[in-house]
Amino acid sequence: MQGANDPNRELLDAAALCGHLVPAGSVPAFLAEHRHRLFPDELFADLFPSGRGRPSVPGDVVATVMVLQSLEGLSDRDAITQLRTNIAWKVACGLPLDDRGFHPTVLTLWRNKLRASERPERIFEVVRQVIDECGVIAGRSRRALDSTVLDDAVVRQDAVMQLVTQIRRVRRLVPEARALSLHAHDYDGDPGKPACVWDDDDAIDAMVSALVGDALATLSVTEGLALNESQAEAVGLLALVAGQDVEPGQDEGTWRIAQKTRPDRMVSVVDPESRHVHKTNHNYRDGYKAHVAVEPETGLVTSCALTPGNAPDGPAGLALLDGDEPGLEVIADSAYGSGETRATLRAAGHHQVIKPIVLRTAVPGGFSRNDFVVDLDARTVTCPNNVTVRITDRDNACFGVRCRACELRSRCTTSRSNRVFKIHPNEAELIEARRRARDADYLEIYRRWRPMVERTIAWLVANGNRKVRYRGVERNQLGLSLRIAAINLRRLIRLGLDHDPGGWVLTT
Repeated sequence: MQGANDPNRELLDAAALCGHLVPAGSVPAFLAEHRHRLFPDELFADLFPSGRGRPSVPGDVVATVMVLQSLEGLSDRDAITQLRTNIAWKVACGLPLDDRGFHPTVLTLWRNKLRASERPERIFEVVRQVIDECGVIAGRSRRALDSTVLDDAVVRQDAVMQLVTQIRRVRRLVPEARALSLHAHDYDGDPGKPACVWDDDDAIDAMVSALVGDALATLSVTEGLALNESQAEAVGLLALVAGQDVEPGQDEGTWRIAQKTRPDRMVSVVDPESRHVHKTNHNYRDGYKAHVAVEPETGLVTSCALTPGNAPDGPAGLALLDGDEPGLEVIADSAYGSGETRATLRAAGHHQVIKPIVLRTAVPGGFSRNDFVVDLDARTVTCPNNVTVRITDRDNACFGVRCRACELRSRCTTSRSNRVFKIHPNEAELIEARRRARDADYLEIYRRWRPMVERTIAWLVANGNRKVRYRGVERNQLGLSLRIAAINLRRLIRLGLDHDPGGWVLTT
């Protein structure tokens, strides 16, 4: 049943005896005074619909611990240690000095209940409502979009270990699979890789063929069985693993490691939703992306989302603006500069201050698309040598034989035939974006308001929060929303957040 906090102070109440030791203007001091307003009992009433049983820990106490835990980047066990030993945490939660706190698994229980509820991010929503009520972003019509990579909480697995791990899991969960006699590896007794001469390609191919054979045999045994949810998930994952990194060998019935990597390759069966991330050409990591929309004058995050690491920034950024009124000035880097993203922003009535995507040249130091004149009304393209051709019905401009004797050919194309200029479906948006990026007003806006989102990202990943603590998008989305809620609350307190009879206000 739902627990409630007793408004009467106990004899050794930490706030009464030691409240003066907690710095004024700190998050613990603010929560000590206002946690009941932020997190009233009714906010969590739906998590405990039954009126029977032992009362849970009061909602305002658990929510306060979650906020402080997210703010300081602590594990459940370390958070409860702080609750037992740190005076500031006891003051924030309204506990007596001799209170021993609660078991760390209570935090796990509450996160599970929140995830299963209709409002899993209600703590973030509460802080977002405070932002709206105090009017700190009222009348501010800019939003800066950005994302950052969050490393996953598991170790990357190669194709062999994914096969071994998942076959072992299916055998553990499905009795019929456990009864099957397999020969490529001792799945029940050896947690490591199969024995193999790793510098012999033929030996590796033979081992991979045997592992794939075992996987297919295991899948065959499970066909037609009535599987529960966990069993079905394990079998489905084995089917995926058995095909994502291998391809048929030269001989029939043999397999080998695929020469090319699948674009959406799963990096570990322990966390199937983690993906390989290419944030930059020199930054290769595994994990997720945290996407944020920030009001750049205050640094407050208005919306956040977490996706697998290979998800594009543009669509995720657009989703963060859902529900915002038209007329925003959207500031972002070139990751949000695709034609589709720009067209959607324009259709939503937003203004764009987004860096154009860097143009590549067919020849190093040669001509780029900027050196061609595209007239979409006349449906023509003019090349740097002042040759004009028409755009075909397939949206291509083919210069054909005109390239053969062109004196600028060596700076334009490496093709043996001719230069083909392809028209993007949103070519007009991209042309306008490149033109606008040369304006002094655009550069001033971008340079002035863009840095705050970078600072907000730095706040987000501080205190070890570059690495996620959970597995899967859903669990880590909840973790991200709690982290953002804590950062927003700290920022509001520094801006002078207080409560008077009229509601939430800023005093500075």
